[in-house]
Amino acid sequence: MRELTQDFLIIDIETVSGNENIENLSPELRSHWERKAGFIRNPEEKPTEELYTDRAAIYPEFGKIIVIGMAIYHENKGELALRVKALSNDNEKELLIEFKNFVEGKFDQDNLKLCAHNGKEFDFPYLCRRMLINDIKIPWSLNMSGKKPWEVNHLDTMELWKFGDWKSFTSLDLLTTIFEIPSSKKDIDGSMVTKTYYEDNNGLKRIEEYCKRDVVATAQLYLRLNNLPLIAPDQIKII
Repeated sequence: MRELTQDFLIIDIETVSGNENIENLSPELRSHWERKAGFIRNPEEKPTEELYTDRAAIYPEFGKIIVIGMAIYHENKGELALRVKALSNDNEKELLIEFKNFVEGKFDQDNLKLCAHNGKEFDFPYLCRRMLINDIKIPWSLNMSGKKPWEVNHLDTMELWKFGDWKSFTSLDLLTTIFEIPSSKKDIDGSMVTKTYYEDNNGLKRIEEYCKRDVVATAQLYLRLNNLPLIAPDQIKII
C-alpha cells in the first residue's frame, strides 16, 4: 500500500478543438490543418471543416486542454482509498499553471509516478506540448527530455495491458467492461467533448464530471492490472 500512497498521481485530460470552427483559424493555421486533414483516415469523406470539429482536439497543435482530472491513493482506516479532483478552465494557460503548481507543490518531483490510460501516447506529451505553446516550464516529473528511460516515472494502463504487444489500441471503456469496473461513460463520452463544450452552456461542468469518472476508472484499472482489489465506492471521495 505504501508504494501507492507515496508520490503517485493518476491523471486524465480532456481536450477540445482550439476554436469552435475552422472559420476562426488564422489563414496560416487553417492551411496547416488542411494539409494535416489530408493524412487523416476519413472513410466517410467528411469535408475539411467537419473534420476539424471532429478531430482537431486530438492534436496539440490544433487543440487545447480544458480539464485535468487527478486522483491519489491514500490510506483510510487501514483500507486503500481514493481522493479525486479536477481542474477546469476556459483559459488553458491558467489551467496549466494551476496544474503545474499543484504537481510541484504537493509531490517530490524525483519520485513522483504519473499514471494515465494511453498516457504515454496522449496525456503526457499533450500536456508537455501545450505547456511549451503557452510558455510554461514543464514540471520535472512530466518532462522526459535528457532523462534515461529508467528515470522516467510514467505508467500507462494501456501499456500494462499490452504486455509488449503493440498491434492495437485498447480503450479504457473496454477494459473497465471486462474487469467489471463501473464505466465513466454515463453522460458523455470522448467523442462528444468538443461539441458539448462549445454548444452546451453547462458543457465545461459536464466534461469535468466525466473526467473525474475517467480518473476513477483508470485508478481502479491500475489496481486490477496489479492483482489488487478494487476500492470500495464508500472509500472514493470526489472533491
